[in-house]
Amino acid sequence: MRIATLFIAICLLVSCKTEVKSLEPVKGNMKADVVYLASDDLQGRETGTSYELQAADYIAKRMKESGLEPKGNEGTYFQTFSFKPSSDPHQEAAFTDEKGDAFLTGTNVLGYIDNGAAQTVVIGAHYDHLGMGGEGSLHREGEAIHNGADDNASGVAVMLDLAYELKTSDKKGNNYLFMAFSGEEMGLLGSNYFTKNSTIALDSITYMINMDMVGRLNEENTLAVYGTGTSPRWNQIINAVNKDFELALSESGVGPSDHTSFYLNDIPVLHFFTGQHEDYHKPGDDAEKLNYDGMQKISDYILRITAEFDNAGKLAFRKTKNESEEVPRFKVGLGVVPDYLFTGKGMRIDGVSEEKPAQKAGLLKGDVVVKLGDSTIVDMMSYMRTLATFDNGDKTMVTVDRDGKMVEKEIEF
Repeated sequence: MRIATLFIAICLLVSCKTEVKSLEPVKGNMKADVVYLASDDLQGRETGTSYELQAADYIAKRMKESGLEPKGNEGTYFQTFSFKPSSDPHQEAAFTDEKGDAFLTGTNVLGYIDNGAAQTVVIGAHYDHLGMGGEGSLHREGEAIHNGADDNASGVAVMLDLAYELKTSDKKGNNYLFMAFSGEEMGLLGSNYFTKNSTIALDSITYMINMDMVGRLNEENTLAVYGTGTSPRWNQIINAVNKDFELALSESGVGPSDHTSFYLNDIPVLHFFTGQHEDYHKPGDDAEKLNYDGMQKISDYILRITAEFDNAGKLAFRKTKNESEEVPRFKVGLGVVPDYLFTGKGMRIDGVSEEKPAQKAGLLKGDVVVKLGDSTIVDMMSYMRTLATFDNGDKTMVTVDRDGKMVEKEIEF
C-alpha cells in the first residue's frame, strides 16, 4: 500500500510540473466541489492515503482552472511532508526526511495569484478528514466512511470560489496564496509544516484567512469569526461590510484549526465557522446536508473584507489572550454539546449524549442553562468554571430556559 501511494504521489508531482497557460479562468461550482471531495470514492480523505492524493489532484486541477500559479515545491502545486503519527494530541508535530512504514506523507496544495504586490494574503482550508473513522471519530458502531462534507470540503469549496473571484477581480493591491492543508485532523500538521518551510517569504504575509466547517449556516445566519483581536483593524471592517450575518466574535488567534499556525508566527488571522452539529466527526457529514446558499454568502463576505484591505499595506499584528489556557479541568461532564454560536445569556445545548447526566435529568436540545447549583450561568466560560467545581457522585439542581419557561431539574454527576 505504501508503494502504491508513493507511485501515485510521484505521478501527481510530475503531472503538475507544466507551466500554467494564460487561459481564461473558469468559475467553479461549490456544490460540485463538495460532492466530489465528500464522495464515498475518496474514502474520507485520510492523511497519507491514496484517497487524500486523489483529493489533492482534484484541488490542484481546480486551482489551475482558475488561473492560479503553482506555489508548492519544484514548480508544482504540491508541498509534501513526512511525519510519524502520534497518539498524543498535545505533542508537537515531528517532521522527518525518513521514509518507511512507520511514517506517513501529507500533501499541502498551493496556488498563487501574483499581482506584483509587496504583501501576500493567505487563504486556506484543510481538506483531509478521518477516513474510516479512527481515534477522532465520534461514531461508535464500527468502521464507516467519514466523508467530511462540512469538515472540511465546505471550506475548500469556499476557498476555490474565492480563488476564481480574486483572480478575476480588479483589486490588485495584494498577492494571494491559496492553500489546502493536509494533516489538520492529526494536529495542524500541514499548516505547521508550511510556516516552518514556507514557499514565500513568511514576513511578506499580511494576514491569513481560514475556513473550517462553513457549510451549515443556520436559520439565524449566525457566523462565528475568530481572531478578531489579532489586528487592531479587524473589528471595524468585519462589522462594516457585514450584510447577512449575526456575528459571534472571538478575539483569540488560537483555536483547533490551521489559522493557529500563522497566528503563532505573528500573522493576523481570521477564522470562519458555522458551528458544530450532530454529524460532526461522524459518517453522516454528507454533501446533501450543506447550506450552499449560506456558503456563497460567506464567500461574498470574505471577498468584501479582502477588498477593504486591498491597498491597506501590511496589517499590524496584535497578540491576544489565549482562552484555551483559561479552560478549567473537569472531573465530571454534563453530557451535552454546547452551542458555540449562541450569543445570548447562558449556555445553549446543541446536542444531548445518551446515558449521560443531562439526558437522565431530562434536558433537551435547545435548552439554555442559566443556573447550575448556586452559580448563575451567563456564558460558556462561566458554565465551564462552574462545572469544574463538581465531583463524581455530586447532585445539584440545574435551571434551563426552555422556550421562555424556566425549568428546574436535578442532575447527578
